[in-house]
Amino acid sequence: MYRPRERILNTASVLFHRQGYNNTGINQIIEDSGVSKASFYQHFKSKDDLCIEFLHRRYDYWVSELVNFTSGSADLKDKLLKSFDFLMYMNEKENFRGCSFLNLLSDVAEEKTAIHEVIRDHKNSLRATFSSEIRDEVLAAHIYLLFESSIITSQLYRSNELIEKSKIIVYDLIKQLH
Repeated sequence: MYRPRERILNTASVLFHRQGYNNTGINQIIEDSGVSKASFYQHFKSKDDLCIEFLHRRYDYWVSELVNFTSGSADLKDKLLKSFDFLMYMNEKENFRGCSFLNLLSDVAEEKTAIHEVIRDHKNSLRATFSSEIRDEVLAAHIYLLFESSIITSQLYRSNELIEKSKIIVYDLIKQLH
């Protein structure tokens, strides 16, 4: 059995990912995780603090899954194309739920600056990864934008069709890479 802090985090991770921030209440998290209100507040000062912890955990999970998925790539071209395959894999695995970060961005009030900063930091890390590997600033930005828009449009249409089209675009864009 998990300790109370882990149960709270595990429960919040499922609920924030599935329901969003505003539709998930502290009482639901407490009830579903089987902890007392006192135990919740012993581990987390607020729902915002729990959300930030969720975002860090989700990022670590997502990046490790992406790295594992692309680890056998023959070269950078293959790795970039596999990263789009990863999006399709995650869509199938998570029923086209989309990006937890972008979902929360539209769900969390602008005044909750700490949450917004974490979302930005994690998106900047992903963007920096594309930039460091591609080393052409405009090309890296283009592929990053295709990557992000693929997540959003596949969630909107509940289809991987536009990810497949993005892969064709990426393939054409990276022909010049060595």
